[in-house]
Amino acid sequence: MKNYRKINRRNFIENTATAVAGFTIVPANVISGLGHKAPSDKLNIAGIGIGGMGRGNLQRMAGENIVALCDVDWSIGGSGRRSGRVPPVFETYPEAKRYHDWRVMYDEMGKSIDAIMCATPDHTHAIITANAIAMGKHAFTQKPLTHSVYESRLLTKLADKYKVATQMGNQGSSAEGVRLICEWIWNGEIGEVEKIEAYTNRPIWPQGLTAPAETESVPEGLDWDLFIGPAKHRPYNSEYHPWVWRGWWDFGTGALGDMACHVMHPIFAAMKLTYPTKVTGSSSPFTIDSPPNAEIVHLVFPARQKPANIKINFSEIQVSWYDGGLKPQLPDNWPIDRVQNSGVIFHGTKDTLVCGEYGTDPILISGRVPNVPKTLRRVETTHEEDWIRACKENPENRIPCASDFSEAGPFNEMVVMGVLATRLQSLNKVLHWNGMNMAFTNISDNEMIRLGRENSIPAKEFASELIKHNYRDGWSLPDMPS
Repeated sequence: MKNYRKINRRNFIENTATAVAGFTIVPANVISGLGHKAPSDKLNIAGIGIGGMGRGNLQRMAGENIVALCDVDWSIGGSGRRSGRVPPVFETYPEAKRYHDWRVMYDEMGKSIDAIMCATPDHTHAIITANAIAMGKHAFTQKPLTHSVYESRLLTKLADKYKVATQMGNQGSSAEGVRLICEWIWNGEIGEVEKIEAYTNRPIWPQGLTAPAETESVPEGLDWDLFIGPAKHRPYNSEYHPWVWRGWWDFGTGALGDMACHVMHPIFAAMKLTYPTKVTGSSSPFTIDSPPNAEIVHLVFPARQKPANIKINFSEIQVSWYDGGLKPQLPDNWPIDRVQNSGVIFHGTKDTLVCGEYGTDPILISGRVPNVPKTLRRVETTHEEDWIRACKENPENRIPCASDFSEAGPFNEMVVMGVLATRLQSLNKVLHWNGMNMAFTNISDNEMIRLGRENSIPAKEFASELIKHNYRDGWSLPDMPS
């Protein structure tokens, strides 16, 4: 039996080279005699991370063939809030092959899988998705798309190289609200946008924690080493899993990573943002292990070119994020009956636009209801079903999904940049960012040494860890396309 725990990128790609070489979409009459399916037929989908959001994603993909299911935790119950959720999914799709290790699944079923759904903890999104795309597989990956800036850039470039259909799991991006917000702003309904503020009341799990010193017995059915994946090893404790992993830097991205992909997507889409140039963060106390309970992040984006049909300018703009109960001052004339725990405030020279956390229920504070042309494509199905539609289209004329990686990748870089701003706040200065080169330009060597010392990591390792994680032995990503 192969030692899958030690599989490296070279072995993995060699084992699946045939699948990569053979991945093209051609007419059904050409391939029907080769045992392959036509693009119009049902997809063979593998679900990875199926006990939480993945279960719902699969339900909305169930019209296709769910051929494989993978999760590290097959436990049947216990005290954890999200424990015991995988076995019922196995029962729902009894014909699907079952796996603990996605690498084993890719090796055994690579030729028969068309697409993957990834809903694992944040820190394994990139490695699972990147290797699938390098095999020519379509990918639906939950938010946040990745755990680091480098991983986001990698998925963006891989998706473009292999011409696969992709979608990040921020379902609000397929809804009506985001489209209305874009159309209203582009039509000049609130004038020039001067600043934008976004907020959420999350987290709803513990944060600001210190790693527990106690070691607990690993529950039966959980492969703890596979859960850790590319992160540094630590003994099992129920404070990490199930569900509460979002409150640990190594596994999650805190409230910002959890909710910003829902809350801030209307901002990124409407303002046609690129990479930020400046970023600052402040927060309640946090540890080297765990995010803070509340934070504020400010990101500055440079002026952007605008298409001729857009009636406003895209000048330099600051986007601010608040979480943990912190929130911006609400505009005057805020509707007395409007209660929202998460949302966005677009401050314009003519009016103010507000919306809920998925871009829902957008309104102008003035009370005026815009009447503007609907110029954007509407998604008439679910977020998942629209991705399935894209998977079956020829890549030469495919209509991208609402959160295709060409947009979701750069957007996710914005989100995890906010995480970095919080973690680097002890520098007490505005951080300057070179987006194209993925590098901070005003952190000195001495400052990096101090940051490394604060995080108990050698300075050189910490510098690389900020942007591109140092994966554990046996875990690796495909190379970054040029």
